[in-house]
Amino acid sequence: MGQHQHLNKTAESASSEKKKTRRCNGFKMFLAALSFSYIARALGGIIMKMSITQIERRFDISSSLAGLIDGSFEIGNLLVIVFVSYFGSKLHRPKLIGIGCLIMGTGSILTALPHFFMGYYRYSKEANIDPSENSTSNLPNCLSNQMLSLNRTPPEIVERGCVKESGSHMWIYVFLGNVLRGIGESPIVPLGISYIDDFAKEGHSSLYIGTVNAMGMIGLVFGFMLGSLFAKMYVDIGYVDLSTIRITPKDSRWVGAWWLGFLVSGILSIISSIPFFFLLPNPNKPQKERKVSLFLHVLKTNDKRNQIANLTNRGKNITKNVTGFFQSLKSILTNPLYVIFVIFTLLHMSSYIASITYIIKIMEQQYGRSVSETNFLLGILALPAIAIGMFSGGYIIKKFKLSSVGLARLGFCSATVHLLSQVLYFFLICESKSVAGLTLTYDGNSPVRSHVDVPLSYCNSECNCDESQWEPVCGNNGITYISPCLAGCKSSSGNKEPIVFYNCSCVEVTGLQNKNYSVHLGECPRDDACTRKFYVYFAIKVLDSFLCAIGLTSYSVLVIKIVQPELKALAIGFHSMILRSLGGILVPIYFGAVIDTTCMKWSTNSCGARGACRIYNSTFLGRAFFGLKVALVFPVLVLLTVFIFIVKKKFRGKDTKVSENERQVMDEANLEFLNNIEQFASSTEE
Repeated sequence: MGQHQHLNKTAESASSEKKKTRRCNGFKMFLAALSFSYIARALGGIIMKMSITQIERRFDISSSLAGLIDGSFEIGNLLVIVFVSYFGSKLHRPKLIGIGCLIMGTGSILTALPHFFMGYYRYSKEANIDPSENSTSNLPNCLSNQMLSLNRTPPEIVERGCVKESGSHMWIYVFLGNVLRGIGESPIVPLGISYIDDFAKEGHSSLYIGTVNAMGMIGLVFGFMLGSLFAKMYVDIGYVDLSTIRITPKDSRWVGAWWLGFLVSGILSIISSIPFFFLLPNPNKPQKERKVSLFLHVLKTNDKRNQIANLTNRGKNITKNVTGFFQSLKSILTNPLYVIFVIFTLLHMSSYIASITYIIKIMEQQYGRSVSETNFLLGILALPAIAIGMFSGGYIIKKFKLSSVGLARLGFCSATVHLLSQVLYFFLICESKSVAGLTLTYDGNSPVRSHVDVPLSYCNSECNCDESQWEPVCGNNGITYISPCLAGCKSSSGNKEPIVFYNCSCVEVTGLQNKNYSVHLGECPRDDACTRKFYVYFAIKVLDSFLCAIGLTSYSVLVIKIVQPELKALAIGFHSMILRSLGGILVPIYFGAVIDTTCMKWSTNSCGARGACRIYNSTFLGRAFFGLKVALVFPVLVLLTVFIFIVKKKFRGKDTKVSENERQVMDEANLEFLNNIEQFASSTEE
């Protein structure tokens, strides 16, 4: 008898160990799959931010329209996030996350598809459509009336091209792909974190969530490196003879292989979805036990009276929940501290979203840095500074157990540093390039008041040039000319590299003594003074990113301390919705519109319609961009001052320590802030 009991206990112990191992293995599999999905999610987000300038050029659209495409991710996310968050926890969470990854990958691939249907990229009107022919033979020179009329394109060909271009709106597919990516991303974070919180060992959830988010940071670094590599590759690599491409990555018309990044992130997202379809909704129960318990539950609740009573109670509960929701919403919206908090965090984060979205354009137009170089520098310097700043902010909050006033003061310091950095940037703005026909007269001797309709000079008035053409050349006098024709050049070196044009009459009249009136292809580089300003700018940018990441971490904790505990989830959710809708969607659009106002030269298609901007007035661009950021951040300091005053008056020393529960919530809030950084991407849409 005793032997049988011993055997039974041994069997029960073995069965218990087996169940524990199964549970542990299932949960570890979920963690591994979720980490992989976080890498794919972060990679897709940063690839879009890094590609937005190249998408703008490839599809020949304005910065404001490119900003709308960038914000479409948030549109897709907002469409489903409420339903996913509410109903997701009641359904098969791993499968829902898998479906989300699948949709996210499909969206990334859809974003890349237009590349395969648009034909070859034409960076100028003279760029050849046939990649087998050498495009350098078509460069414009100063020609006589007779020669120009003999070589003019027949009207019927121009008309056919006009119809083809005007009917091309392939950017819509990029927009829809980004919307799909936003829809697919929506279940990953809320359902993944809730699953970990439900089934992790007591007190281990913060560690697991932190691990998953750290994996997301790997995706960001990987994305920056890939983005830098693909930006060096020509957009039609593999389809054209690269020796016929006469532009370089530093040219304002250069488009890298932007589509490769979306293909890579899309494939990774689809692969990351596969494991979720083989995981159980509850790792604690094997499938058979779950079915048996479900069957017993159905038997127990088979009584009709109980069913009717349950339906009646459910209807009452739904009504009660809806009423309670609106009462709770009214409660937080009538809380002055919460309303002020939402406003100043929206303004503060809007400035960062603008930086993330347009930093590549700013560094390119202000300092002459290529997209590839900018991506590389952001990946190895700015991104680590932000990550270190976030974790340092969390450590400071925990170490000193900051109260609500302390958290608000930390946010005030963050906003102050950010405002000072924007003011310093005004002193680091480079002067606009000397461009004949835009900032100078065509002979290069006198500045002009406006870049609009600058009259031709006697040095090129008889050349019959196409003034809408943008084929920049740099003269030996350091002046950039819009095209060799408008520089008055009569001959060229042909297909010999580097391409040089000679006998340029507009260069001649500037009074060069060496009689070498030649220009070479490409814009003139920035001077040494501007290069030095760039190094100072980037150093301040990295320091600003680090210090502000410390302060912004406090916002994630502060929101839970200014509302009632039972309203915490609603307050965080509503705050996130405002940031996404008024920040993530609108900021790229209105900043893009402001940037468009500083454009000096637009590309035009064969119908004369405006396309992408070729060159900006860098002085006006810097003043407009940094000025708008100052206009956003300065009210933050005013509102934070009012906020601190109200908090002091309300709590009066009662809120001095962080409780253990708040400390746990603080960990999760810090990790959620890391999520937001990955989504906005750098730090990720600059």
